[in-house]
Amino acid sequence: MTATPTTKYVIKYKLNGERRFEFAQLETGTETEAKAALDAIHGQSDDVISDISVSKAL
Repeated sequence: MTATPTTKYVIKYKLNGERRFEFAQLETGTETEAKAALDAIHGQSDDVISDISVSKAL
């Protein structure tokens, strides 16, 4: 079984209008993948996640 290589990304976003960021290990760094990671972090809540941008962590 081969592990899929991941890269550390920083996800910048707004949670209910408040600027926030999280670090996550993502395979491709797409916005869709970042949204899935944020959903996993914040769970099934009524929080509004918007303005997502993804970039490689330094």
